[in-house]
Amino acid sequence: MSEQRRPGMDNPYYTYSALPDRPPLKLPGGARVAMWVLLNLEYWEIVPPEDALKDPRTQGELGAFFPDYRNHSQREHGMRIGIFRVLELLDRYGLKATVAINTAACERYPYLIEQCKKRGYEFAAHGDYASRMISSKMPEADERALIADGIAAVEKATGQRPAGWHSQEFGESALTPALLAEAGLSYIMDWANDDQPYMMTAAGKSLVAVPYQAEWDDVQMLWFRRVPMPRYPELVQEAFDTLYDEGAESGRTFSMGLHPWMIGQGHRIRYLDEALQRITGRDGVWQPTAGEIADWFRAEHTA
Repeated sequence: MSEQRRPGMDNPYYTYSALPDRPPLKLPGGARVAMWVLLNLEYWEIVPPEDALKDPRTQGELGAFFPDYRNHSQREHGMRIGIFRVLELLDRYGLKATVAINTAACERYPYLIEQCKKRGYEFAAHGDYASRMISSKMPEADERALIADGIAAVEKATGQRPAGWHSQEFGESALTPALLAEAGLSYIMDWANDDQPYMMTAAGKSLVAVPYQAEWDDVQMLWFRRVPMPRYPELVQEAFDTLYDEGAESGRTFSMGLHPWMIGQGHRIRYLDEALQRITGRDGVWQPTAGEIADWFRAEHTA
């Protein structure tokens, strides 16, 4: 592989940017932090196609049975029960969400879509099924169709054409940003390489990368890394405090990634409540959707 390496980044979509070399990022209203919530509404198949790429970490206890009714139904619990616990907390703390919803969920959960719409939430496309990831093994035509179908499903189900995209399990091919730009999307949430938004150039067009910080995403932290549940509010606060302090000099973004089948369980929801208690109610915090961040950043950097 060494002969394939070249100077610079290993992708054509952006150049390296060291934080100390950037001008200070001035968020709206003089805020220190833009805090946004990504609420994942997903459908998990009982029997995915044989050629579907599933996250390799979902093995054994996490999903190697056939047919896998238990894991399927646990995730469905999030769409029947857990989601309402999460929505109640977001309402209580006055938070609006960006909803990443896949094609299959658009078809199956119209009631949940209406619940999100009446709260003024934003919708973003999220692939087709929670049990199928994009990868470079996927033919370009198939990926292009998956993206088009995902956008069309969200528009049909919500009445809103999505402007943003979040890939299932962060999976992308080398072509994904270009295909998203060609499809007319304006921002992407798959890249966790920054604490500020930045511009990508793909297919001769621009995409705003709104970083989704996977380190404190609920599934990444609690399910895959097995962080003890009582540590969740502490770690969320520690991350927020760091970004809040740094944001006094140059603004930061802080994402809260939530999956109702995970954080909406009866023994976990209290810890989301505690985390939100710890980080909300401060001065100098802007609470936009991901799309609002992208629109603001694009306007500031293309004027």
